[in-house]
Amino acid sequence: MSHVMNTYARLPVAFSHGQGCRITDVDGRDYLDALSGIAVSTLGHAHPRLVSAIAAQAGRLLHTSNLYQIREQEELADRLAELSGMQEIFFCNSGCEANEAAIKLARYYGHRKGIDSPTIIVMEKAFHGRTMATLSATGNRKAQAGFEPLVAGFVRVPYDDLEAVKAIGRHNKNIVAVMLEIIQGEGGINLASPQFQQGLRQLCDDQGWLLICDEVQCGMARTGRWFGYQHAGILPDIATLAKGLGSGVPIGACMAGGRAAGLFEPGKHGSTFGGNPLACVAALTTIATIEQDGLMAQAESVGALIRRLFAEALAGVRGVREIRGCGLMIGIELDRPCGELVGKALAAGLLINVTADRVIRLLPPLILNENEARELVDRSVPLIRDFLAS
Repeated sequence: MSHVMNTYARLPVAFSHGQGCRITDVDGRDYLDALSGIAVSTLGHAHPRLVSAIAAQAGRLLHTSNLYQIREQEELADRLAELSGMQEIFFCNSGCEANEAAIKLARYYGHRKGIDSPTIIVMEKAFHGRTMATLSATGNRKAQAGFEPLVAGFVRVPYDDLEAVKAIGRHNKNIVAVMLEIIQGEGGINLASPQFQQGLRQLCDDQGWLLICDEVQCGMARTGRWFGYQHAGILPDIATLAKGLGSGVPIGACMAGGRAAGLFEPGKHGSTFGGNPLACVAALTTIATIEQDGLMAQAESVGALIRRLFAEALAGVRGVREIRGCGLMIGIELDRPCGELVGKALAAGLLINVTADRVIRLLPPLILNENEARELVDRSVPLIRDFLAS
């Protein structure tokens, strides 16, 4: 009997090691990893530069405290500010912590404006985390059930619906921010249109609201840009990162600019482990490798190839509703629940995921090459066809 708390419906496999986009289980069986730890293993497994950098830093210094200056943290903040267009960065350990910081920033902004009950507009099908505030911002009743009362201060609108956001703003004078994922990952790989993003940016400017972009899953070059919002040519007031930032080493970031910059001061927020030297070196190495190896352009081109190959192979197949995505963030929506495909793919030597009940979610490492992309499609298509024919 395992003493691990039963919070996951785990698959019957354990892994011992990996190399590149391949991962090997304890019985010696190899798999093509098309999930990368849910968009975490940006550089795949055992990338030599990352391994070397982590080992070297571990031999120098793992942790001090945010009571002191941390040079690696300062360097990482400078790089992220340069890449994102933001002004200041708070480091934490995960996506939900980054989103908690964003929510606190928005509330603090509202109180400084004299709003006693600051309220944030959030989206249907959103997923922002499992802490109480981020769970309350999440648009998934299954995840929320049993944890009421939820945190107040959120109102929900349909995703990609600018008129719905405007309507809330006309009737609720407590609005201080709008929070959205540029691409909803857990919600089913749903993409916010550039027009929606641009309209939100203008609306937030007109109303004096903050625009918060949750880039936890789609950030760090996964979409073919450093950040998803860059496709629409906008700049949020707050953007959050985690997952792929450290290529497997836990690190998150809440980035602020515009009206959100300069709000927090000593004592208003903190994190014991956030931005320690080891995590920051992992993130710096991830950024440097993406740049040196051209992985951002590779994510864009290989992602487009995967979507094209799936579209060709599944053309006319009844039950396939849509193939969508951006870069290496890809969803194949079927007309029925398809969770059983995860186990079938595992048996076929392939790691995938199903989210929103009906969407096959593919989030391979950014190092995935064209041959591996073709292998991914070749292994997946027969599984999908057989499932839909059964």
